[in-house]
Amino acid sequence: MTDTSTSTHPLVLDSLQRRMKALESLYEQAVTTMGPEHVNHFEREGVLPIAFSLFHYLNMHDASFMLLTGQAPIWNAEWQARVQMAIDDHGKHRTVDDMIHQRIGDFEAYIEYQRAVFARSHAHLAALDPAELDRVVIPPPFPPQVASTYSARVAGPQGITVLDGWECWIYQHGLRHMGEIELARGLVGLGGMTS
Repeated sequence: MTDTSTSTHPLVLDSLQRRMKALESLYEQAVTTMGPEHVNHFEREGVLPIAFSLFHYLNMHDASFMLLTGQAPIWNAEWQARVQMAIDDHGKHRTVDDMIHQRIGDFEAYIEYQRAVFARSHAHLAALDPAELDRVVIPPPFPPQVASTYSARVAGPQGITVLDGWECWIYQHGLRHMGEIELARGLVGLGGMTS
């Protein structure tokens, strides 16, 4: 019997590349139509500022890239000194009470960081061998910090693959936080970006 499991991989990779490009364009549109007064706006207790959604997603995207490619994250002390995040943490394991204080100190530097992360991902996907999508990055049994994640629910019996990682950790995670950003834009007097 012939294994045809990889026959659809070029189509899947092409779709992923196009969806990532569209997602990145939404983030670019978001940051170029807002200023620090929008992203750092404090609405009320329990409501995270746009600064949280922007940095949380981008910093997690940057960190997830290491699991998918072996390349170290871009974010480091130099970027922190430039961007001046109020909390130098993506906040995944912190409370809302902590992260309502997240602010971006230098928004132009943040935009540079965003563009650097997206450019690296775009270049990697453009050169990716479609067969690489099957590579397992986290085999079962999953450690506790992974077992409760959406990607663990998506994973097949072999574990979390490169495709699962791109789909869950980067693409779908980005869409989730873009939804938050679009909602929060309404709170600061800006409109949504898609219909």
